[in-house]
Amino acid sequence: MMNSPHLLKIEHDLSTLSLEELECLLERIAQKVQERKQILKKLTDIKYMNEQLTAMAIDVDIQTEITSINNEFSVTEMDGLEKL
Repeated sequence: MMNSPHLLKIEHDLSTLSLEELECLLERIAQKVQERKQILKKLTDIKYMNEQLTAMAIDVDIQTEITSINNEFSVTEMDGLEKL
């Protein structure tokens, strides 16, 4: 367990709280821990997604398929634009 000066002060201050106050504080701490875990999970998910997108961007098979799709739809992309 970490014994930083901040934690030692908090531990000392906890000894002055009533049981009701301790229970309320415990609920708040649990809520904060869950919030931070959710944020960390979101950041991890974003990092994983970016890694997957990077891998896809350099994948030769995916590049070939994208080129094929772009070629297939290039005619329809210009459809109706000659009047503009």
